[in-house]
Amino acid sequence: MTPTERRASASLASIFALRMLGLFLVLPVFALEARRYPGGEDPVWLGLAMGIYGLTQGLLQLPFGMASDRFGRKRVIVLGLVIFALGSFWAAAATDLIGLLVGRSLQGAGAVSAAVTALLADLTRDEVRTKAMALVGGSIGLMFALSLVVSPLLTAWIGLSGLFWLTGVLALVGVGVVIWGAPPAPELVTGQSRGRVRDVLAHADLMRLNVGVFVLHAVQLAMWVAVPALLVQAGLQSAQHWQVYLPAVLLSFLFLGVVFAMERRGYLRQVFLFSIALMTLVEAGLLVQSAGTTSLIAMALLLFVFFCGFNALEATQPSLASRIAPRAMRGTAMGIYNTLQSLGFFVGGVAGGWLVKSWGTPVLFLCCGLALLVWLCVAWGMQTPGRTAPVNQGV
Repeated sequence: MTPTERRASASLASIFALRMLGLFLVLPVFALEARRYPGGEDPVWLGLAMGIYGLTQGLLQLPFGMASDRFGRKRVIVLGLVIFALGSFWAAAATDLIGLLVGRSLQGAGAVSAAVTALLADLTRDEVRTKAMALVGGSIGLMFALSLVVSPLLTAWIGLSGLFWLTGVLALVGVGVVIWGAPPAPELVTGQSRGRVRDVLAHADLMRLNVGVFVLHAVQLAMWVAVPALLVQAGLQSAQHWQVYLPAVLLSFLFLGVVFAMERRGYLRQVFLFSIALMTLVEAGLLVQSAGTTSLIAMALLLFVFFCGFNALEATQPSLASRIAPRAMRGTAMGIYNTLQSLGFFVGGVAGGWLVKSWGTPVLFLCCGLALLVWLCVAWGMQTPGRTAPVNQGV
């Protein structure tokens, strides 16, 4: 990487990390702590307050991505982070579940993922973009693992409202990183503002990736409806689950070295398809674990393999999407991509809970495996794009 590419990767990964740390800190304790609020005893409203973030984010990813094509990446990112911070502060000041719901929906309205990803793509060359996207994915994985360790401790100290105050402050720190830490964005490409959504939807390879990111995150959230309970069945109390999650996440980063090496040799498509197949096998293994006696060693191994596949896909999918999409419509393409990512979270949470309640945990993992198998079939015809000319690397 050039110095500009390293600066862009580090600063934009830190924006994701600051934002996602705030979100992940809340998730492990939200369902328990929100019950203390008036209205929190209703599981329907509780679930809606927890999942509304994904819905509003999914609805606004595309408008934010399109706006970044028109008005500039940094302006849109700053606006989104400010809205996210306002939502965090609203939730921190809430006195009932409705207030939490409004705050969570405002957090989701700060939908900056598409603009951040598009800016990272603008500032990196094709041959290093997967590595740059992996840095973003790795930062998210680390924040997830860190939140599992510190969230219960912080909640005991500052409570749920304190977590939301902290989340808002982290978002404002992200604004500073955008303004002073990230390299200047390349000049906007003008004159191509019409028909771009239709062009994205008509692009076969982009839509393969869009289907894939929806399935990936729907499966991720759906399986986490049941994985904690399986770990408890295996003899590990919930307060110690991080002892499985943290090593699995950290060791899985070693697999990214294989991904980078294979990409340099021109085997990115094969690694991409192999990672989907790997996750499909994980769901089969979880199905076996849920249908019989649960083994802690087997669960730890399955989660390690899951994170290997998940991190590889988190790195390669946005890299491929940004390389396939022409630069003038990159924000729009990444907006649609991130819309389906967010909707995958929402659908995965709702469907996962419904499947476990109505049919049981084995059926959940069966459906997750079938969804991944369908994705593997859809992705099979994808072609890896060639490398384009480097972007302007001036600072």
